[in-house]
Amino acid sequence: MGNSNIKQHIETASKTGACQLTLRKLRELPPELMQLSKTLRTLDVSNNNLQRLCPPDLGQFTMLKQLTASHNSLCQLPDAELKHLKKLECLSVDNNYLTRLPASLGSLTALRTINLSNNKIDVFPEQLCQLLNLDSVNLSCNHITRLPSSINSLQAIELNLNQNQLSTLPEDIADCPRLKVLRLLENCLDISAFTPKIMKNSKISLLSVDGNVFDMKDFYNIPGYENYMERFTATKMKFN
Repeated sequence: MGNSNIKQHIETASKTGACQLTLRKLRELPPELMQLSKTLRTLDVSNNNLQRLCPPDLGQFTMLKQLTASHNSLCQLPDAELKHLKKLECLSVDNNYLTRLPASLGSLTALRTINLSNNKIDVFPEQLCQLLNLDSVNLSCNHITRLPSSINSLQAIELNLNQNQLSTLPEDIADCPRLKVLRLLENCLDISAFTPKIMKNSKISLLSVDGNVFDMKDFYNIPGYENYMERFTATKMKFN
């Protein structure tokens, strides 16, 4: 991507507050972005060859609300810089090579949606349980084998764990205060994972469980299934 093209994108973004640098074969973020550090609200650098989100100093983009870095080669996120993005509401870093998330993720108090699908994450990021405004978490297509007991603090409305390696579910997931959609397609769950507490006492009104190690006929007969279906039907009627 030539300097003239960068200049053009920077000039446009200075007026719109949004900068799109997709499909540019970038190996690093252009330092010219620093000209936008006090005004940029949306940054999309997806579909490049980025191995890290620096330079420039990402922490100076204090007005940033949406950051998209999908389909790159990221192995980690910048811990020291990330904690300064206090206005960030949407973070999309799917289709990378992330194995862990930095501790500073837990300080992104404005975060509402996070897409971490198609990475190499094998431990559920407990930092997510610190985010009080979080609505949607996508952790599908990773290598997560278990959920922490602190999962009951998760504030998300939707949690996508499709295509992981879960073999158990902590009963504490029933205590998630806002969780209504739980996606568990193609894991390693046995029918015993769905305890009466989860089926009867949670707020979950949409459970996706196909492709696990049980027959769906057995799922329809477990204790609490009728309670779950009452919530499912009530939610469906609400939106029809």
